[in-house]
Amino acid sequence: MPTLTQKAFKPGSTCPPPPGPGKLRLYSMRFCPYAQRTRLFLAAKEIEYETVNIGVLSEKPAWFLEKNPLGKVPVLEKDGNIIYESLACNEYLDGIYPDKCITPSDPLEKAQQSMVLALWDAKVIGFYYKLILTKAKEEWPAVAKQLVDGMQVMENALTQPFFSGDKVGALDYNLWPWFERFSMLKDRGVELPKEKFPKITAWMEHMLEQPEVKTCYFPPEVQEQFGKSWMAGSPDYDIGLEE
Repeated sequence: MPTLTQKAFKPGSTCPPPPGPGKLRLYSMRFCPYAQRTRLFLAAKEIEYETVNIGVLSEKPAWFLEKNPLGKVPVLEKDGNIIYESLACNEYLDGIYPDKCITPSDPLEKAQQSMVLALWDAKVIGFYYKLILTKAKEEWPAVAKQLVDGMQVMENALTQPFFSGDKVGALDYNLWPWFERFSMLKDRGVELPKEKFPKITAWMEHMLEQPEVKTCYFPPEVQEQFGKSWMAGSPDYDIGLEE
């Protein structure tokens, strides 16, 4: 997986030259869960690509807004074409690299996965970010309860070993990045005990066995280190890099 530099491009930086003909580039941020969705797809499909990391939370370079006016990652670039938004990026990858297709081809299965993602967005993800960004500690217990209640909805939605069925698939990759980051919320009252979430606990164990998850994985202590820098208002995008 060629990489121009692992360090994040920030304001004042120069936009790197576009990728050569037929080459795929991912604009990413090492700790962004949405970008990790697409990195998981790339790893699972064994696609070669190069990475440009962006200081996307608070220090994005002006040239990046020409790639994506929303200023978010992931963004894919190939042969002059730009694709952004994680779910769109992942479907695009399955379209242009049809070998080992991950997105369901069956309309019903695809719709069912979309409905579970809608549950996730409605019942969990908003409370996840609210808990991270709320500085008033007295508000944490109520938000943490809402998040854990939403996780119970996800527990009920998990009826097979994986959210995608009997083997890992698109829905699992699209959900996993936040589970990798739940350790950041322990001090704010969020835990997923095995006795209350047996199916999700087993699913997480299965996910950690997947080679593509291992490829994209940061251990809890690194996630927590980044989380603390983000919550303090100075996200450290380059944790662990020596170059």
